[in-house]
Amino acid sequence: MYKPANEMLKKITLNVILLMTGITTVFAQTQTIRGTVKDADSQYPMVGVTVIVLDSDPILGAVTDADGRYVIEHVPVGRVDLKFSFVGYKEAYLKQQLLEIGKELVLHIALEEDVMAMDEVVVTASQTGNIINNEAAVSSVRTFDVEETRRYAGSRNDIARMASNYAGVSNADDSRNDIVIRGNSPVSLLWRLDGIDIPSPNHYNTLGSTGGPVSILNNNNLANSDFITSAFPADYGNTVSGVFDLELKKGNGFTREYTGQIGFNGFELGAEGPFSQSSNSSYMVNYRYSTLGVFKALGIDFGTGTAVPQYQDLTFGLDFTTKKAGSFKLFGMGGISQIHFEPVEESDSQGNLYSTEDLKNNGQVGVIGLKHTYYVNSNNYITTSVATSYQHSDVVIDSLQNNPPNQQVDDVRQNQSQTKYSLSSKWVSKINAKNKFELGINMNYYDLNYQDSVYFIDTNSWFRYTDVTGGTLLTQAHTQYQWKLNEKLRLVGGLHFQNLELTGESVVEPRFGMLYQATSSTSISLGYGLHSQIQPLVVNFWRFRDHPDSNNEDVGFTRSHHYSAGLDQYLGQNFHLKVEGYYQYLFNVPIETASSSYSIVNSGSSFGFDVKPDMVNEGFGKNYGVELTLEKFFSNNYYFLLTTSLFESKYQGSDGVWRNTAFNNQYIVNLLGGSEFHLGKSGVLTTDIKLTFSGGRYHTPIDLNASVAAGEAVYIDSEAFSLQYDPYFRTDFKIGYRMNMRRISQEWLIDFQNVFNRENIFEEFYNPQTETIDKRYQLGLFIIPQYRILF
Repeated sequence: MYKPANEMLKKITLNVILLMTGITTVFAQTQTIRGTVKDADSQYPMVGVTVIVLDSDPILGAVTDADGRYVIEHVPVGRVDLKFSFVGYKEAYLKQQLLEIGKELVLHIALEEDVMAMDEVVVTASQTGNIINNEAAVSSVRTFDVEETRRYAGSRNDIARMASNYAGVSNADDSRNDIVIRGNSPVSLLWRLDGIDIPSPNHYNTLGSTGGPVSILNNNNLANSDFITSAFPADYGNTVSGVFDLELKKGNGFTREYTGQIGFNGFELGAEGPFSQSSNSSYMVNYRYSTLGVFKALGIDFGTGTAVPQYQDLTFGLDFTTKKAGSFKLFGMGGISQIHFEPVEESDSQGNLYSTEDLKNNGQVGVIGLKHTYYVNSNNYITTSVATSYQHSDVVIDSLQNNPPNQQVDDVRQNQSQTKYSLSSKWVSKINAKNKFELGINMNYYDLNYQDSVYFIDTNSWFRYTDVTGGTLLTQAHTQYQWKLNEKLRLVGGLHFQNLELTGESVVEPRFGMLYQATSSTSISLGYGLHSQIQPLVVNFWRFRDHPDSNNEDVGFTRSHHYSAGLDQYLGQNFHLKVEGYYQYLFNVPIETASSSYSIVNSGSSFGFDVKPDMVNEGFGKNYGVELTLEKFFSNNYYFLLTTSLFESKYQGSDGVWRNTAFNNQYIVNLLGGSEFHLGKSGVLTTDIKLTFSGGRYHTPIDLNASVAAGEAVYIDSEAFSLQYDPYFRTDFKIGYRMNMRRISQEWLIDFQNVFNRENIFEEFYNPQTETIDKRYQLGLFIIPQYRILF
């Protein structure tokens, strides 16, 4: 038997015995902390950095070796604080890191070289506003870590749902993780993984969307990552809304470790470790299968009938470090999903059969890539990523009709595939402590295969509304310069170039950022950027039965000016206040030629895309507001986070009228908090709560009389988005218990979402059977249990 597999079997056997016997506190509970330290600008490993566990007696610490690595052994488990220091560099602190018996704590950090003799900069585990991976992002940015993705009630270990707690961000739909950033369509979000722009990393997504009901990305496999909401640096393009810049973590290169997790989202098993004890290479892999899919295979029925979400996903990373050729990382992520909704025969009081649908949805999404980092010298490096991503959606919809009774009629056949071949490379040069320069290119070739049809009863024939095989190239390039004038002022400037082969459109976009450190606890940031985004490519190839000569192939970029200004104030070591204002002006927004309220800025407010014939880039939009964040970082066994957003989101269609967008809630308030209570020497009780209060969405009224006559919903276009739903309110509560044993750590959680079962309206719709306007509601009370084991 292969040695790692044999070792894993021995560990599982021993840990099962420990679980059954309940041995917990008779052993000394210590664990190892290890990681690497690099220069923040050059990313070169730093030798001789001192790492100390604060308040340890006797003092525990280490010094980094020639590869920038450190190891601190026999550290008591629990919350720990660490200090990193090196002559000529700013000191850094990581506070309240969670050290568990079942898993070593691996912490990678970058230190910033002093421009002059500066005050030390103190950062904490949850003070993510300061620990930014991309130093060029000086405004509207926040970095999150793995623990934060697990901490908040209602987040379901989903980074997109977690981000909806931040100022200026909200969920578009409780049942999905699409997020609205500062009033922008969720379609505008950019996902980036290890330098590669990737498709929506979610099960049951559609081409062009950025969200889904279940995330494929496993938070256990992520390293610290950035989330940016405005005025992006020059190395980001093809977005006007926000950026998730994600990094898969590197597997533990010294100890083999395993993670098991059971929850509503699935049965999971993860492993990481070195390929051999003598190598500088490691692996990380995680597999998940849907919980309800497992129960279905066992013959257990949860009352969902055939509508059982069945999905599975895999994430992996293989890291190889060489002496001269640099480092290589082979990474991948993918998932497959399927679900079947059967028609249900029901009758109203008059005996009329409801028209229902038989829907089958099958999808696949994945990416595999290779990332290479080569150090030219200690001040210059080149990083290059190549990848292939694939996205496929196969949807079959049949309708159950009244006349003749119970007859199933073909309705829609959707078969969309998109393969993308990507190359991303950049050269970064640290000229000195004050100056840094980078130059990069990002190329994506889209290979398309769209074959979609709809059946029309009036002609008893199928109409193919997309019929595309072919491809197009999106080319991006950027240059960027960072200048630290002194210990207080940092300027970042750059240019971004973007060209789409399909339309022939090219744009050059300036970017600018400024960070002024007024005092050791107060900073001011400014940001500006001109940004562009292609449309979901299915829009360019959509065809219309009633408009056979229409053509959207020339529909170009949506463009946007971003302005932001922020104030960060640290109130002692554990409290942080941030106030930020922003203004965004969108132009060249696709609208239809005929006079109407339509604009593509409202895409993502319902299922699917609403595409019009002969669209033109002549629409406008604007988003503006102010945001407040007040947080207490985790210390003294508790934390809290208060975010408030006051904003307006408007747009103008071809009729020339400025209206509310579908995402104009106008205000959003989130209040989160949590605490830990120690029970004995090895147990910790955790509690977390979240309250969300926001304005209702604007919507378009339905003309009931016209709908009755037409047999389907008819909206009053002249009054588009003039009505507002009732305010949204939801409370989530999570309680858990964490326990350290001799060789393992365990955690039990129950997450109560929408505790009070409040009916938050999702939409109004026309019911042709009752000839009334009915309502659909957001998620009701939803209980999610979870168990996790580390060993």
